[in-house]
Amino acid sequence: MKVLVARVHKGEVSIAGKRLSAIGRGLAIFVSLEKGDNGAKLERIAERVINLRIFENEEGKMYYSLKDNNYELLCISNFTLSADTSKGRRPSFEDALGPEEASKLFADLVSILKSKKIDIQIGAFGKHMDINLSLDGPVNIMLERGD
Repeated sequence: MKVLVARVHKGEVSIAGKRLSAIGRGLAIFVSLEKGDNGAKLERIAERVINLRIFENEEGKMYYSLKDNNYELLCISNFTLSADTSKGRRPSFEDALGPEEASKLFADLVSILKSKKIDIQIGAFGKHMDINLSLDGPVNIMLERGD
């Protein structure tokens, strides 16, 4: 599993010109599910995302988490994060889970995050989306399998 965490001022997902979801200040996360991912890994990554201390305090130091300040979360599936570009010019997605399994695990991750009382919005799994983010910083952090 790979999760790209982006600190944002706001974010919005649209499909064919219609707004699907939007958030204010918080995090946008892009989630790629891979072979070997399971419920235990989802639980761990959910805890990491909501408790990652990447929001600044009065002194400008990264001190607060999403949960500390009740910020919002935009969760978007993004299998291309699993791209292997080590050979040739065309990325390989062999490590990415197939759509059926990934869809189920993505829904499970969203359920876990909701159970943590996080204000969450989601993109549309497997759809082409227009994603507009106002990055804050920018602060972008990659969480991977061991995180």
